[in-house]
Amino acid sequence: MRPLAGLRILDLSRVLACPFATMLLAELGASVIKVEQPGAGDETRGFEPFFDFGTSGYFLACNRGKRSITVDLRKPGGRQVIRDLAVGADALVENFPTGTLARRGLDFAALRQVNPRLVYLSCTGFGQTGPYAQRKGYDTVFQAMGGLMGLTGEKGGGPVKPGLPVADLTSGLWVAIALLAALRGRDATGEGAHVDFGMLDGQVALLTIAAARLFALGEVPPRLGTEHPGRVPTASFRCQDGRFLHITASDQHWAPLCAALGLPELAGLATNAQRLEQRERIMAAMSAALGAMTRAQAVAVLDAANVPNGPVLALDEVVADPHVQARGSVAQVAHGAASHPALRLPFRFDGFADPAPLPAPALGADTDSVLTELGYDAARIAALREEGAI
Repeated sequence: MRPLAGLRILDLSRVLACPFATMLLAELGASVIKVEQPGAGDETRGFEPFFDFGTSGYFLACNRGKRSITVDLRKPGGRQVIRDLAVGADALVENFPTGTLARRGLDFAALRQVNPRLVYLSCTGFGQTGPYAQRKGYDTVFQAMGGLMGLTGEKGGGPVKPGLPVADLTSGLWVAIALLAALRGRDATGEGAHVDFGMLDGQVALLTIAAARLFALGEVPPRLGTEHPGRVPTASFRCQDGRFLHITASDQHWAPLCAALGLPELAGLATNAQRLEQRERIMAAMSAALGAMTRAQAVAVLDAANVPNGPVLALDEVVADPHVQARGSVAQVAHGAASHPALRLPFRFDGFADPAPLPAPALGADTDSVLTELGYDAARIAALREEGAI
């Protein structure tokens, strides 16, 4: 069995952060019902890129393993469907603007009346309280306001966003952690809970070692490209063939690194504190040495010296990497008569079944079956469809 088998999650979220979280839980064994707007569904169904079978790769990347039902929460019948589903749910996840579901009688206070054990997570940009609670935001807004963008970029240059929607994806991880923690607490107390998660809060919580420099030294870490403010050497270097190699070395690696690169004059800088004082000299010497080697040559000599290093790979190189392939990190997933590659979750269990990428649902594919499981008969389902509630 998969570790979350038997867990039931009602997913009222859309776009990326929360759908990513509920996909993780689905592939770990939870039963996830994704609630979508009739006709259109989650807006990411219309986001590029599209596979040649016509489905959004964006949607497939964060909605695998779920069942899809279509429900219009503006209709009385649609709201009743959600109440009925909440009765048997362990958790509900929503990312509507603050106050939206309260106006529709579907907030935590209302649903706990029908299910006191329900864990209800609200994910918004800025949380349920505070001066920004009504503000709108997207991934890059939270990167900017949460400090990540200000820390990222070349030395002396402007701020740069990472190549992935880091605020959305890490928020998804925070949401999954919060749900599992609250469910564990619910199992101990018998009472559900409301989790208020703000995506800006999630980014601030990630500042960790950057914040430690501010708290301990009063220092706002500068942008340093691939270098590290408190550790030398940690940086990416251009090799003779134009490819980049990243090296991170601690004190125990320094002498072997100097020997491997032919830099005996630097070997006496045995401590990180000494190397921090000589950052520019070290970076210049290492850049020259690595610029005289191809990346493959540099990897070979550093591996032989047991110095931590890694080639800076493009995305196609990552998925083709022999170690990534050997770990089975990319799998083929069925999608109707077609199939598509997908990324596996990074867990390998001994004692539970490993998670594997599962198909994503077609819009509303499970509406009738889910409602039938609730006890709705054909006439009631037809009436809801006539109302436009499903």
